[in-house]
Amino acid sequence: MSKSKFILFIFLCFLTLCKCQALAAQKDIFELSMEELMDIEVTSVAKKSQNLSNSAAAIHVITNEDIKRSGVTNIPDALRMVPGITVARIDANKWAVSARGFAGRFANALLVLIDGRSVYTPAFSGVYWEINDVLLEDVDRIEVIRGPGATVWGANAVNGVINIITKHAGDTQGGYVALGSGNHENIISGFRYGDALGQDTFWRFYAKHQSRDEFTLASGSDAGDAWTKTQAGFRLDSMLSSKDSLTVQGDIYEADIDQTLLLAGLTPPTYLTSTPVETDIKGWNFLSRWKRTISPDSDFTLQVYYDGKNQAEDINESDRDTFDIDATHRFALGESNDIVWGIRYRYTRDRFSESYIVSMDPTEEEDHLFSGFFQDEISLADDAVKLTLGSKIEHNEYSHMEIQPSIRALWAVNNEHKIWGAVSRAVRTPSRFESDAEIKNAAFNTSRLNLLLPPGLPLTVVTQGNEDYDSEKVTAYELGYRFIPVDSFSMDLAVFFNAYDDLRIAERSALVPTPGGVTQYLTLTNEASAETYGLEFSLKYKYSDFFQGHLAYSFLEDKTDGYYSFGFPRHQISLQGDFAISKNMQLNLWFRFVDEMHALYAFDTSRTYEVDSYLTMDVRFAWQIMPDLELSVVGQNLLRGDHVEFVQESFSAPVEVGPSAYCKLTYRF
Repeated sequence: MSKSKFILFIFLCFLTLCKCQALAAQKDIFELSMEELMDIEVTSVAKKSQNLSNSAAAIHVITNEDIKRSGVTNIPDALRMVPGITVARIDANKWAVSARGFAGRFANALLVLIDGRSVYTPAFSGVYWEINDVLLEDVDRIEVIRGPGATVWGANAVNGVINIITKHAGDTQGGYVALGSGNHENIISGFRYGDALGQDTFWRFYAKHQSRDEFTLASGSDAGDAWTKTQAGFRLDSMLSSKDSLTVQGDIYEADIDQTLLLAGLTPPTYLTSTPVETDIKGWNFLSRWKRTISPDSDFTLQVYYDGKNQAEDINESDRDTFDIDATHRFALGESNDIVWGIRYRYTRDRFSESYIVSMDPTEEEDHLFSGFFQDEISLADDAVKLTLGSKIEHNEYSHMEIQPSIRALWAVNNEHKIWGAVSRAVRTPSRFESDAEIKNAAFNTSRLNLLLPPGLPLTVVTQGNEDYDSEKVTAYELGYRFIPVDSFSMDLAVFFNAYDDLRIAERSALVPTPGGVTQYLTLTNEASAETYGLEFSLKYKYSDFFQGHLAYSFLEDKTDGYYSFGFPRHQISLQGDFAISKNMQLNLWFRFVDEMHALYAFDTSRTYEVDSYLTMDVRFAWQIMPDLELSVVGQNLLRGDHVEFVQESFSAPVEVGPSAYCKLTYRF
């Protein structure tokens, strides 16, 4: 089937589902109308509360109910329902998550936060999705911005911002217990209990444990990537006075992760050794946020957090400590100006051990980041037009001073039609890896290469950092349209064009003779550039109390200089249908199509791995046995057999994702 016919087929399926009618009148299990969903208050666009429909940005909100109905067991898989977001599973314990292209193990252009705490690692520029987790039951919403958010969030918010926001402790009173198991999800367990301390103070405690089985290599053998993770945490929310609120929260976790890595060595004939590697990761964080409401049009927020992590694996050990303090003030100036400004300081200390594969010079480093931002939302034409001007000024240890301005405008034609546009500049600052690292990525037998060298020698490829490596830049142009004609229907459309400069590329050195073989050094420089453009479309329809559906479609095209043409699926489709079979039973269907794409792969002489397109489906059936007891059965990746979704850039062989199923029992008290 051609791609155009397939896209038409999916759209017709969606329209057909929308024509389904209930066999009998049922209880409305869908909590919010489409209009109410578009009026959800979001905070990630401008660091203040505003309705989603009035946001001059490509923003999508995943609600707690969306997560529950999808049947996902982790945050990356929940993000698959967002247009413009690419989620690909690398193996049992790794994901590649990106916005508007450039997918990779460490997608370096996407800033991710949990309750305002950044989980973007400055060591390798990306997110360790396997360790950054929450109890999904406690998620209030996930706000996903596609496009730059650097004016308020700072560097690295280049192609998007994901803000995972958990519930107020007052909304999680009582108890919650969940226990499940399946063929891949060996153990799914969670516990939470919340209570009150007086009338204005609420708290909760949670704990969760998950154990996941290993996947299978594309070659057919076991991947050796099983893993377990245990996590616990708390949150306290208190109204100190009629004007002051305080939030205190923290988490602690430990993960045991298995990997099978292909490590460069001197053992013929491949000079690659398949090595089981055990990784033990421990982490902890603590956050406090105080908010003072000065008036209905003015407030002040002070947030402080500490984040620590120790990662010990057979090939390397590292520690990282981060301290961050952020102050934000919002106030009205006259009747037309709503101003938000803030300052921030972040201190980071890291330490890396030396190993044959990975080394850092220096092994210990302290970094200081200072930043400030100012943003003014100007109301025009009797509030029908909102013009937002702002900029972030930031100083870091690598590229020094960075300025990231933006201009956004929203025109509310009426309550049904809203048009917005934006022009933004954002940067991604260099990581420790790009500045100070030396990594043995791969090795080849010279017999495989067309080189004027004796056959049978090892050629070792070494990537080395560059202390002169500069920040990567993007200038983004966006245009969007929202249409909400009735309570049961909403449409969201966004188009964009991004121009990137000073992107990372590896310059190859001449071959250097080394004992027993030769070495080629790849030095990181800022010599690449790219242009991308695309379209993102979301349609939500609630036909009746029996059915609602959500269609998300993304088109992405890149015009690059060749090297950066990786991680770009041209078409992506997500189609969800939620059915209320009875007042006690739900059926949730989720179809997904991801187009073919190229992945950067160090172990192929072409440095490219071709990832095939795939179509798959998830199914969830839930039975409310009693008001407080629910049984759910979930099947995932059902339409396609074992398939590769993505490959890690180096160190790993391709791993296949296969069909899976699990059952879960949930009890509330």
